[in-house]
Amino acid sequence: MITNRTYTVEPWRVRETALNLDLLAQSESVFALSNGHVGWRGNLDEGEPHGLPGSYLNGVYELHPLPYAEAGYGYPESGQTIINVTNGKLLRLLVDDEPFDLRYGRLRKHERTLDFRRGVLERTCEWTSPAGTTVRVRSTRLVSLTQRAIAAVEYEVEPVDSRARVVIQSELVANESLPSSDGDPRTAKALRSPLEPEEDLADGSRLRLVHRTRRSGLRVAVAADHVVDAPGEISASSESNTDVSRLTVTSVLDPGQRLRVQKTVAHGWSGARSRPAMSDQVEAALAAAAHGGWDGLVAEQREYLDDFWARADVEVHGDEEIQQAVRFALFHVLQAGARAEQRAIPAKGLTGSGYDGHAFWDTEMFVLPLLTYTAPRAVAEALRWRQDTLPAARDRAAQLGLRGAAFPWRTIDGSEGSAYWPAGTAAFHVAADIAHAAVRYTAATGDTAFERETALELLVETARLWRSLGHHDPHGVFHIDGVTGPDEYSAVVDDNTYTNLMARANLLAAADACERHPAEAARLGVDEEESAAWRDAAEAVHIPYNEEIGVHEQHAGFTRHQRWDFANTGADQYPLMLHFPYFDIYRKQVIKQSDLVLAMYTCGSWFDAHCDEEQMAANFAYYEPLTVRDSSLSACCQAVVAAQTGHLRLAYDYATEAALMDLADLEHNTRDGLHIASLAGTWMALVVGFGGTRRDGDALRFAPRLPEKFSRLAFRLQFRGRCLQVEIGPDRASYALLGGPPLTIRHYGTEVHVKGEEPVTLGISAPKWRPTPEQPLHRRPGGADRPGPNEE
Repeated sequence: MITNRTYTVEPWRVRETALNLDLLAQSESVFALSNGHVGWRGNLDEGEPHGLPGSYLNGVYELHPLPYAEAGYGYPESGQTIINVTNGKLLRLLVDDEPFDLRYGRLRKHERTLDFRRGVLERTCEWTSPAGTTVRVRSTRLVSLTQRAIAAVEYEVEPVDSRARVVIQSELVANESLPSSDGDPRTAKALRSPLEPEEDLADGSRLRLVHRTRRSGLRVAVAADHVVDAPGEISASSESNTDVSRLTVTSVLDPGQRLRVQKTVAHGWSGARSRPAMSDQVEAALAAAAHGGWDGLVAEQREYLDDFWARADVEVHGDEEIQQAVRFALFHVLQAGARAEQRAIPAKGLTGSGYDGHAFWDTEMFVLPLLTYTAPRAVAEALRWRQDTLPAARDRAAQLGLRGAAFPWRTIDGSEGSAYWPAGTAAFHVAADIAHAAVRYTAATGDTAFERETALELLVETARLWRSLGHHDPHGVFHIDGVTGPDEYSAVVDDNTYTNLMARANLLAAADACERHPAEAARLGVDEEESAAWRDAAEAVHIPYNEEIGVHEQHAGFTRHQRWDFANTGADQYPLMLHFPYFDIYRKQVIKQSDLVLAMYTCGSWFDAHCDEEQMAANFAYYEPLTVRDSSLSACCQAVVAAQTGHLRLAYDYATEAALMDLADLEHNTRDGLHIASLAGTWMALVVGFGGTRRDGDALRFAPRLPEKFSRLAFRLQFRGRCLQVEIGPDRASYALLGGPPLTIRHYGTEVHVKGEEPVTLGISAPKWRPTPEQPLHRRPGGADRPGPNEE
């Protein structure tokens, strides 16, 4: 149980009631604001002290060489790293010539609150300077969800007990000094001074800096404007140089009087536009924001989020931590994708530089499911970005001797950024994950224009990859050899079940889409012979099964490997990849993250057609004691299948681990940015796991069951122009439409017609009792030690 809470537990906000400098970097991630285009870490307004300064623009990166001990054909030559762009958050404060620095003087009060409904970060503090002057500082910060280029801060200073001369320095700063890497491979490489100056301006209240990255050649422009208010005389001056543009405001205040600065910051970047064009772009964005002013930005933010919560909220009765965590998750996942607009959604969103700012398959398989049913427009934009990167994916496939498109394992710009090919290039399943996301979006929205213009090309090129990567053996069975599935502790294997089943679905979906859109398919060069070959491969794909022990194999031969020696693996030796050689890990039965178990969820229709409930339970029971969850992606998947197979307490424990991944810093690396996929996995564990929600073709089906801890679970889904509300109690579930025409769904296999807001209420089937499978030693799920409903 978590007894030392960093944040208070409240349903609609995260609140920090004291400043702990040892946890500053973690809080900067938790309090980060973004809209998918602009990201501001939750650094203190004054800039120092800080854990990791962070201002990000989605898609802005620098190149760096990838070192290899030995050269090899097809190895990527350059890596990509997200960079800290020009910082517009800074508002430095001096009180009677004393810098406002919380490491000095006396901090009487410090509170920060991230409000999920208003979309703002609020801060209040009282500080007594070393000279004895006490001031109260309030700030409110937002990154606009409605005006894509805009972020803004309102900053107020008020003397408490004596007259004070107050100076505020509002700055734009480029090439900030960053802390050095701690050696963890998941931490971004800090690049020194990546921005070369092109323009600086300070003109009255207006500031502007324009830079260009040295190697990647991307131009970045940031501009700021200010509204200053105080009861007495104000003096102001501005100055700029290559990396700093500054407005200095001075006022003398009596106790109770306030100096207020409202700062609006506009951001833009391009790999093609000229310096004057970029300057004009950010100036225009400032002009648009000035139309409604600070109050207009705040009102627009609340209106946007009111609409989001009306169609996306998840209510949990019986567990306050999970309630807070799922809304925290929904808010941050929305921030990661809301205005990304044909850019990637990185694994950390724009909350930190972890994983070098790269996007992985996490996006399509964890983040986009949530957004598909809550903010579908963001999904279409993310998949259009994948379509835009098809030229690079085709080139990569050709380099590997394959047809179609080989999408990168990790990337910012669409080219492969992984220097380790067994876990990178060999993880071809990313192609099927992208196809799966396109099919899911089309089925959930009925967006035929998207299917025709975007999904079809993605499906065709990924189907071509699978047909050229796999082969038919002499018996006609289709195999896909030498690949790495989701479990990165089993690399370069034959017939990975997840990969084969996802490829099968990809091939069939491509053939079906070509039948629906023959003219567009012909334009892409697809003929009947190629489409028939896809169907043949799909129907003949090999799914490994061990008859002797009665389980599906994660990959061919997996179950004959020696089991990992968990008894002699200490609690301090996880994650295994940092303490044992990959050579040893790869040849043992030990699983980093759900693989076969994930397949049972994502390819549920195949398992439904080929397995009974007992087979699913046997599969789950076999893989549980082998799965160490050295990845934050695993817990939510295990929660889903644990709930499906009737292990509700275990599912609850896994849901808790996913939910508290960042709020409790379970992996001790939240400082580098939030785990966006695990946050999305919180929603997955609740809605897919306990809600039993599945997509069945172009329809939805439900098999809900609640853990003992919950007294009620309610959630809303956007589906084909409807807003469906599902409410689940201990023994009954109800379905109601909050908007849209009648909808037919399935409840435990029974057709249910839902019309209007009058709910349809049905009983819930109790799960069959089965012994709960064990987990590896020292690897109980994060919620396992929390008290039960009668143990508080």
